[in-house]
Amino acid sequence: MPGLTIGCHLSSAKGYLHMAKTAVSIGASTFQFFTRNPRGGKAKALDPEDIAAFHAYAEEQGMTVFLAHASYTLNPAAADARVQEFARETFADDLARMEATPGQLYNFHPGSHVKQGVSVGIEKIAAVLNEVLRPEQTTTVLLETMAGKGTEVGRSFEELAAIIERTELSDHVGVCLDTCHVWDAGYDIAGDLDGVLETFDRTVGLDRLKAVHLNDSLNPCGARKDRHACIGEGHIGFEALSAVTRHPALRGLPFFLETPNELPGYAEEIARLREAFDE
Repeated sequence: MPGLTIGCHLSSAKGYLHMAKTAVSIGASTFQFFTRNPRGGKAKALDPEDIAAFHAYAEEQGMTVFLAHASYTLNPAAADARVQEFARETFADDLARMEATPGQLYNFHPGSHVKQGVSVGIEKIAAVLNEVLRPEQTTTVLLETMAGKGTEVGRSFEELAAIIERTELSDHVGVCLDTCHVWDAGYDIAGDLDGVLETFDRTVGLDRLKAVHLNDSLNPCGARKDRHACIGEGHIGFEALSAVTRHPALRGLPFFLETPNELPGYAEEIARLREAFDE
């Protein structure tokens, strides 16, 4: 049985090699980062020497996967034409840059329909994907499950499935399941993980699930608020989240912590989850 592939969100300020070394220093075997400032702006220029050094180090460490996270300002479902254009341009630029590290994962929040209605939001998100995806790309683009606050699209598995169904190059599209978000959206992963995964499989398909954001929640199930908690310090609880990492349908996936922690806190969470995984 392979071990637990787990990491956390890291700063990309010092490059890929630094992120990989930081990950290893806290017991992680993967990592996540923002492709640019999470609130928008230009991406830092890629450094070919850093990328080459990263590839060599990652191979040496057996690190095969990471997750790049799109900026929060990327909203392909937007009503405003300028916001839509920013989403298209940013998406295309990020995917072009991702090809410097082939075969990796790129995650984004589907967006908010801003009172246009969910069906309009779904159509707009799919339209942007149809503009930016390329047959030759090696990156898999992941729709993130959302908590359902405000006018977020992606609060249900059905909404994610509807986006994927409308995407022409859907073989390049998958899903990142966020445990806090699905819990807040009303999916009881603590009391009925099997049932939730069966629903996901029936609606989207477990073959589409490529990564998991492992977060506890400050809110009860169905609150639709999206407030992350440290593992074991929220309403989902350590046992339930550990069970997520050990579930036969999920245990081979990469897990990414987005808990409110600094590096020592992440190291502690990773160690506890590894210990439970190996029991």
